[in-house]
Amino acid sequence: MTAVYENPEMVRLFRTYTNPQAPERNSTGDHLSQVSYERNYGCPLIVATGVDVGLYPGNGAPPSVRAFRHNASGFKELAGISHLGPAIASLVRLNELGREDLWHSDAERLLHDVELVRAANSVELWSGAIGVTAFVGREARIAHMVDYACEVSARYLRRSLCEAGYLSAPSVRADLLIGHGNADLPVSFNRIMVGTFALVGLDTSHRMITWFDSLRLDWENTLVMLVGRQGRPTSGITKSTNSMARILQIASRGRLPDERLFIAPHAPKFTTPEGSDLSSVVALEDPLRWMLARVMSAIELAPIMYEGYPRFQAPPVYGPDLDEHTTTVTEMPRIKSPDDWAAMITRLRLALEDPRQLLASGVIDYLAEQLVRNNNDPAKVVVPGLDAEPYPGPG
Repeated sequence: MTAVYENPEMVRLFRTYTNPQAPERNSTGDHLSQVSYERNYGCPLIVATGVDVGLYPGNGAPPSVRAFRHNASGFKELAGISHLGPAIASLVRLNELGREDLWHSDAERLLHDVELVRAANSVELWSGAIGVTAFVGREARIAHMVDYACEVSARYLRRSLCEAGYLSAPSVRADLLIGHGNADLPVSFNRIMVGTFALVGLDTSHRMITWFDSLRLDWENTLVMLVGRQGRPTSGITKSTNSMARILQIASRGRLPDERLFIAPHAPKFTTPEGSDLSSVVALEDPLRWMLARVMSAIELAPIMYEGYPRFQAPPVYGPDLDEHTTTVTEMPRIKSPDDWAAMITRLRLALEDPRQLLASGVIDYLAEQLVRNNNDPAKVVVPGLDAEPYPGPG
């Protein structure tokens, strides 16, 4: 590659203001960033990766870390059930594309795995080995929901494998996802998916709120960075599409200033600690605080330079409420109650169709809100898709 000519005098001027590659941090921009760094060095810094949340208390105090997603008990077990909906819809799409060579073998494998899960599922599993604190008192209902989900999924898969032409978008909607509330499908699979997502949201929110409350954070001065990949590569890059951003705002009871929460998908993230070894977490505090200082110091220039011009205002987190005329949405509509199925099913569609959305975050903010309103007591929260549904016992 041919080297690009750079005029030394002009490049020197460029670097006088900003020289991010220089380790000595000696440009004018660096000096302003250093002041911002020092002003905020004593402030708590929360850093959330795709699976963990870390807290740097400030002033060099040792950090602490909590798992909130993949490393949490029960997450993958519930996600496996919620994935049955899109998994079977994927078979439909493969069939539409003329790929019987793929969908048929995938359906057989899925059916086999569903039958294994149904055999392994029990109340004792949920109350013992999985044993999630937020699920206490609901273990039997969860086991019944899982059994029912396996039963109706297996029934649809068997018929698809045996009956030519049955596997289709109309049949998957009528006989699995939506149904008609009859004896064959008393609970639609859409409601099961909401129920599994709601349970994950209940557990995640309960653990995070418990932890944050125990820390007694000075939320008004706390900084937050959501770093690295959050879910699929295109997801969680705005405050309205990032479930952890919403949990933090709710857990703070509205005290966390919006301007102190930053989504930084390109910032480095620490690896999940092994045991008590927090060395990778400790090593990232200075570079992460420096990155924030550079961003925050630049923001402070705007009112100095552009007084009198319109200022930035963050867009709303939620979209408009749904009504009978709504045909499209751009953001998640608010969920008004545990039986607001129009909003919750719309959120399921948006989570799939909008690449910005995290697939499993469709109802998590609603559960966090209900926990805060009920003194973080999971027993006082209604779990949509679980508590009010007529799941039969294992048959």
